[in-house]
Amino acid sequence: MSGVKRKRNVLNVKQKLEILQKLDNGESARTDAEDVLNEGNTVSHSAALQYMETLLDYMGQRGFDYGAITAVRKIYVDIRQEMNEQQKQRRIADFLSSKCQKENS
Repeated sequence: MSGVKRKRNVLNVKQKLEILQKLDNGESARTDAEDVLNEGNTVSHSAALQYMETLLDYMGQRGFDYGAITAVRKIYVDIRQEMNEQQKQRRIADFLSSKCQKENS
């Protein structure tokens, strides 16, 4: 399993903004961040994409029909789009966070 990547927990934009607001109000946001990150056992996008690639390989080797393979590819594309959207939201939140920190300095 040398190719397995470690799961990375990431806050979404709304969660980051809520924590930043608490920090601005002088509250401790550490517990909130930990609670959010520990919610449920989630699979990262990259791990899901790896599983989908493995499934597609398996389906190809076993001769699954074109319709089934196309359906799995569609799910793969949906996961990739979701991952890209979340990365975009993280970049925006990081930018806003750094901008707020500069203004408060």
